[in-house]
Amino acid sequence: MKLHFDKNQQYQKDAVEAVTEIFKGQRINKGAENNITLSEEEILKNIQEIQKNNKLKPSQKLEGLNFTVEMETGTGKTYVYLRTIYELNKQYGFKKFVIVVPSIAIKEGVIKNLEITREHFQGLYDNTPVTFQTYDSSAVSIMREFADSNNIQILIINIDSFVKDKNIINRPNDKLAGKKPIEFIQSVNPIVIIDEPQNMETTARKTAIETLKPACTLRYSATHKNFYNLVYSLNPVEAYKRRLVKQIEVDSVTTENNHNNAFIELLRFEQNKNSILAKVQIECKTATGVKPKAVIIGADEKYNLFKLSGEREIYRDNFIPININASEKFVEFRNGRKIYLGQNNSQIRDEIMKMQIERTILEHLSKEKRFKDQNKKTKVLSLFFIDKVSNYRSYDENGNPVAGKISEWFEEIYTKIIKDNKDYDGIIPFEVKKIHNGYFAKDKKHRFKDSSGEAKDDNDAYHLIMKNKEKLLDINEPLRFIFSHSALREGWDNPNVFQICKLNESNSEMKKRQEIGRGLRLPVNAQGNRIYDKDINTLTVISNETYADFAKSLQKEFEKDCGVKFDGGTKNKRDRKEITLKKGFDLDAKFKELWDKIKYKTTYRANYETEQLVSEAGKALEEIKDEIEAPAIRRKKAGIKVTEAGVSTVLVADKLSIIQGSFEVPNIIDYIQNKLNAKLTRKTICEIVKRLGRMADILKNPQMFLDLAVNKINNVINKLMIEGIKYEKTGGQEWQIQCFKNMETYIDNLYTVKNQNKTITDSIVIDSHVEEKFAEDCDSSENIDFFIKLPDWFKIMTPLGTYNPDWALIYKDDNKKTYLVVETKSTLDQDKLRPEEKLKIKCGKAHFKEFADVQFEHVTKVEDILPKLQYK
Repeated sequence: MKLHFDKNQQYQKDAVEAVTEIFKGQRINKGAENNITLSEEEILKNIQEIQKNNKLKPSQKLEGLNFTVEMETGTGKTYVYLRTIYELNKQYGFKKFVIVVPSIAIKEGVIKNLEITREHFQGLYDNTPVTFQTYDSSAVSIMREFADSNNIQILIINIDSFVKDKNIINRPNDKLAGKKPIEFIQSVNPIVIIDEPQNMETTARKTAIETLKPACTLRYSATHKNFYNLVYSLNPVEAYKRRLVKQIEVDSVTTENNHNNAFIELLRFEQNKNSILAKVQIECKTATGVKPKAVIIGADEKYNLFKLSGEREIYRDNFIPININASEKFVEFRNGRKIYLGQNNSQIRDEIMKMQIERTILEHLSKEKRFKDQNKKTKVLSLFFIDKVSNYRSYDENGNPVAGKISEWFEEIYTKIIKDNKDYDGIIPFEVKKIHNGYFAKDKKHRFKDSSGEAKDDNDAYHLIMKNKEKLLDINEPLRFIFSHSALREGWDNPNVFQICKLNESNSEMKKRQEIGRGLRLPVNAQGNRIYDKDINTLTVISNETYADFAKSLQKEFEKDCGVKFDGGTKNKRDRKEITLKKGFDLDAKFKELWDKIKYKTTYRANYETEQLVSEAGKALEEIKDEIEAPAIRRKKAGIKVTEAGVSTVLVADKLSIIQGSFEVPNIIDYIQNKLNAKLTRKTICEIVKRLGRMADILKNPQMFLDLAVNKINNVINKLMIEGIKYEKTGGQEWQIQCFKNMETYIDNLYTVKNQNKTITDSIVIDSHVEEKFAEDCDSSENIDFFIKLPDWFKIMTPLGTYNPDWALIYKDDNKKTYLVVETKSTLDQDKLRPEEKLKIKCGKAHFKEFADVQFEHVTKVEDILPKLQYK
């Protein structure tokens, strides 16, 4: 098939015009070399007019003759700069162009685009003679033709080919009469086009580009680091809003409640001055449950995973590193366990990957069927990224290819789906072995191998992908499911990739934008024409992380890579303000009067009856039976929305699959005893656990039972302790006025004080609308004589940790004064407060009960105070 291009895409024409208008007023170039006749003042004036028309911030001065075009991935950036070449020649007679690329992948992509657009541009520009070629250090004679020809000459060159003095291009060459190849480029002052310039911002690379002696430099990317003289911008939000790329949905496959084994994943090795270290991911105990955490370990007792995990019992069994072997790429522990680089000991990682494959195949077949039923002849492709080629294809001792586990899983799952779903029978009329294949680098024996994406061996993989671009789009070509190494992730794409699935055994640093970039471009039909149907143009990402995390990461990348400022949830660091203390605030009579009432530190004692604890904790454990959930794989599907407010999600499907298996059970009594907030005897804990009754419930999910049990017992302990709590002032210890300091925060988090005589700062930090309203009312109310927001270092000790009350104030009514410490919440209903909030408020009351003339109250607004006042 042949791809067709639409010459009337207005956003692409606008991007072309944004560059050609830079040279408005330029005389027609007559010679072989490029010669810009405009002054810098004239160019600056042109740029400012372009920026005004494109609603961009105007340049105050020229940042050299560097001009920036921002275009989101998949919107036709390469097409735009190739068409710009033809336009610059048509309007001004410029003939010499050098396209500088940062990688093999992007080079192959540019070459392919030049090939497939040639007929289109020849028809658009009256068969203007054009020669394009790739710089090859073994064939430098082409440089003479590049310099001497009076036609359009396009040279594609990798930055690494000329960045060093020792590069062949920078050395005298006998084939060129002793001249350096680069001199032929320099002699014609080419217009340099940089593809992905964010990869060329080092001093060495910028210097290398300047040695080409460019007439000017045009910079094209979706992720610029620097926006030199920006003349056109099509950012991700605009591209998604205008549906210039596919919309995105995420089908996430994750585990839940699965912390019953000592999980370890070897991420990488690191070298320090004296030894080799390893970075591993383990699962650690935190205040909010078990969470994954990356830690550095060495072959030493101090790197005991039991300690590093927060003393999780599951790591107690001699998980002490004894051998960090970087050459053979493994870490060995004292208990004999070995973990190899890129691998982990998860019992269900394979199950996760199998479900990802299943979801990809089902999504693929669903789209093939829908397009077929609607008579829309559109080829559907699915792309799998894997991080180990051997998982797809390996070789026996005789060098014969052998299917890896992912290849076997694919064929088994596909065959079962077709067998179990009659609706999909015949949708793809080819045998399973013909519908999937891999694009990988090859070694000298032509065997697939792992690669970096930038090695010379990767040329074959990229070339094959590009060479087969149109063939892959042919409905009669059996290949539908493409497996590629995760390193081969940029510079190539196929418009009909509708599913992308990342099957990585190890943590990947692939960015979300790289991950989705291979499938964002709008698809084409069987005739090679672009499709603009919103019901078709959806890319499904089958991910092994939650859809919420995916969306969060994508938004962060948009903000970091593109400088996009979302209206909701994103704050500009520059929109910050310093909160300033009033000069001499510590001498303010009202402040001193209030502070002297509340400044004392306390300690507490708490008593409770053991029998009551056993009874209440036992009842609490009985509730656990209904809360224990078996480990499971959860699949959720959500649409991704990209708007000015940010990246959001809409859930469309949710399914849970229980994991069958046996789990390690640690010593229950020891585990609970070590995790409780208070010291209980083993006998007391045994009495509590006996109340549970059926111990078989524990085996359903031992780790979840233990975590829930500790939480339930701690809650009972905290409740009983606080019911019997008694505070005492600690002799002579008090909060010092010197602790008050100026601070900085976001403007959005501030209330600006109107009556400066009523507090000690010009602004007040507020955390909610409730606090903002309370501050405003304190500021305006005649009953509030003085008030302060208590600083975060003003903390009361409690059995649940420290507690920081919100406000301190002087309330006046009929010339009577009351000194108050106030906690503001959105509700007074105790049943609507979190258990921890209720208990801390009780501690606040007990603490200030020991202070003469100070009253502690929980309120929602200033008006709540008067009914609570008790004059002493």
